[in-house]
Amino acid sequence: MSDLPNPLYDFIILGASGFTGKHVVKESLKFLNTPSSPLKSLALAGRNPAKLSQTLNWATGPNPPPSIPILTADTTDPPSLRRLCSQTRLILNCVGPFRLYGEPVVAACVETGCDYLDICGEPEFMERMEASYFDKAAEKGSLVISACGFDSVPAEFGLMFNSRQWVGAAVPSRVEAYVSLESEKRIVGNFGTFESAVLGVANADKLMKLRRSRPKKPRPEIPASPPSKGPTIEHQKKIGLWAVKLPSADSTVVRRTLGALTENPGGLPGRNESDEHIKKREAFWSTVKPAHFGMKIGTKSLLGIFRIMTVGIFIGLLGQFSFGRWLLLKYPPFFSVGWFRKQGPSDEEVRSASFKMWFVGRGFSDRSLASQGNTKPDMEIVTRVMGPEVGYITTPIILLQCALTVLSQRDNLPKGGVLPPGIVFGPTDLQEKLQENGITFDVISKNVISH
Repeated sequence: MSDLPNPLYDFIILGASGFTGKHVVKESLKFLNTPSSPLKSLALAGRNPAKLSQTLNWATGPNPPPSIPILTADTTDPPSLRRLCSQTRLILNCVGPFRLYGEPVVAACVETGCDYLDICGEPEFMERMEASYFDKAAEKGSLVISACGFDSVPAEFGLMFNSRQWVGAAVPSRVEAYVSLESEKRIVGNFGTFESAVLGVANADKLMKLRRSRPKKPRPEIPASPPSKGPTIEHQKKIGLWAVKLPSADSTVVRRTLGALTENPGGLPGRNESDEHIKKREAFWSTVKPAHFGMKIGTKSLLGIFRIMTVGIFIGLLGQFSFGRWLLLKYPPFFSVGWFRKQGPSDEEVRSASFKMWFVGRGFSDRSLASQGNTKPDMEIVTRVMGPEVGYITTPIILLQCALTVLSQRDNLPKGGVLPPGIVFGPTDLQEKLQENGITFDVISKNVISH
């Protein structure tokens, strides 16, 4: 909560005129002043007021835009950010790449005790913010949650959903997620995502260094040891996909949630939660069984996998030195074999795209089997999360539902700290809200594995 007893705005969207920001504005307006929505007031903020009013016109067109305040703020001007934070309960930060522009915004929120959500998918930024700001955020009552978009809510909630299907004595050992991006047209990604991936390679050593410098957290107890690496390219016949390991933020975010759960088996207590919510929270977490988690990207054809690997090799090799990065960012369509371009996808390309994320869980029908050491898993549960285009439709839907949850259930959420979305929103009704807004969770199959 910000310093003001009654902040002017429920939330402020920072970076509202960017590619993703403008879709966040559009999604927000659906919930502004509707009967059951906690969202009664919002403002847009960024460097360029003219662009922000164009965004508002675009988001409401052809209807005239509602009178929504437009505020000027710049990530290079900390006082302007603190002014923003003092006027709102919550900042939705859409200004990426976050490792370049994110920290001043987090710092301003923590300083003023305002809550913060973003759509970051950059592990180094998220872990650095946790290392630098956790204690101060907890003290000031500022809840800082990154990865409230396609990175990494479908992975976190998809894993928890799969894990909760292992009922009674059954336990999962490993859950492998396979994400498949689909489209009737061609798949075109957001340039910001490509830029973040390039910078991620450039800063990989920083992430390793940061992790080595931090105290070791307790690891969840998972039946059976982590599985061996397996083949580089896998054919997962059950879901009809060829797949290759995806170095995304999802597995690191999931690991952080499972780590927090190991330290707090009943989840994190709310700031001022009701007895009823304490029971609900503890009951929810008692049904989440931790598992080893991995993320792969899948396509229906082997050729698609070679395309993905080609892009991975370009980014992996050229991202390591500055001239290589210049080339990658100057000519994204070439180095991403047409997947990324500076102006992003057209409206039609966005409308025709969708995603499926399959979770293939393997484990034991009875926990006692796992402790026998050499036993192979005898049970498999497959679940799926599905939704619309990832960058411009799914990400704004998720960010908005996270924001509305913060606004309506703040007392049931932790007082403050820098946390992943799973550990904060797990016991809330976020999954039901996502279902109502087009992101579905389904159990596909439960089978006994015969050896």
